[in-house]
Amino acid sequence: MAGKILFAGSTPPDDNQRGEQSIAMSSTVKLADVARAAGVSQGTVSNVFNRPDLVSEALRERVEEAARTLGYRGPDPRGRLLRAGRVNAIGVVSYGPLPGFFEDPYMREFLAGVARRCQARGAGIALVSALDDEVAAWNIRTALVDGFILSCMADGSRLVELARKRGLPFVAVDFQSRQDVDIVKVDDYAGAREAARHLIALGHRDIAVITYASDTDGYVGYVDDRRVARSRFEVVRRRLSSYREAFAEAGLGERPVFETQADSQTVETAVGRLLADYPATTALLCTSDLVAIYACRSLRGRGLTVPDDVSVVGFDGTPEAAHHQPSITTIAQPIADKGAAAVDLILGGEAPGAPGRSVMLPLELVVGGSTAAPRR
Repeated sequence: MAGKILFAGSTPPDDNQRGEQSIAMSSTVKLADVARAAGVSQGTVSNVFNRPDLVSEALRERVEEAARTLGYRGPDPRGRLLRAGRVNAIGVVSYGPLPGFFEDPYMREFLAGVARRCQARGAGIALVSALDDEVAAWNIRTALVDGFILSCMADGSRLVELARKRGLPFVAVDFQSRQDVDIVKVDDYAGAREAARHLIALGHRDIAVITYASDTDGYVGYVDDRRVARSRFEVVRRRLSSYREAFAEAGLGERPVFETQADSQTVETAVGRLLADYPATTALLCTSDLVAIYACRSLRGRGLTVPDDVSVVGFDGTPEAAHHQPSITTIAQPIADKGAAAVDLILGGEAPGAPGRSVMLPLELVVGGSTAAPRR
């Protein structure tokens, strides 16, 4: 399975499907059936498929003909892997549908880090969708993997609980500190504070915040303290709380926060509403690079220039942010290194041990062309 990518994005079967699966399994051709049809032992059939050099050509042809007639395709590799106690693959679990693994710049970079380290260690990857609690429970319970990397930006506690029930090693990425869980993280709170302070140091006072989703209910609109406090996304809570602290520290008071679904349409809505309701806005503080890029596009579509008219700051340090015109000022985190560090914790790495290890990776303010002092 080394170098392979598997997908676990299916939904749990209903009762009828379970019945159909049971019937199909009962009618599956087995190695013993082929042995009886060919008039040989099961050991001989096994050798034909696994060690053909031990079987004469005539006998091998007889067994293969019986297998073709019965529709037998050979031993199920899953059985061999499970008997060996290792399938040589790591499951990467994230809330949301499978396309999200490839559409989000952060997740693409994170998976690249996981993939490079897995390839170096001769392991494969299984992408495990946790679209909702039922799907998460089913996919984590049935995934053929040696361990899990949990992307805990949302509902980290729930994913940890499900992984723990499975009984395989797991690493929680972007999860709050716990003594009984292996964790790979960055200091989102400190990073968000640095982003806000950058705008304040440039002289911006009329700052608005655009965030990606704080829950899974599809809400788009202004966010109050109550919604932030009950957010299922720990990263959102930390970043928004830190922005607010930086604003208070500078004497700016409450600044508007608008929640989106981190897509072009809802970010367009956010920019339009913020500029209409707060026309003095000179800077947008965004909780991700993807939101920042969409915000820049929306501003440009309205005839505004970044950063002359409105400065924009992101968070993550994705390649897309660096290549954007203008380049996005952002809090860069070592996204690929997060994935690699998680793989090392699962497969042993240089510091194997009992759960409870914590890897904290550094953040860096990268000043791009999307920020400047306000003109007014």
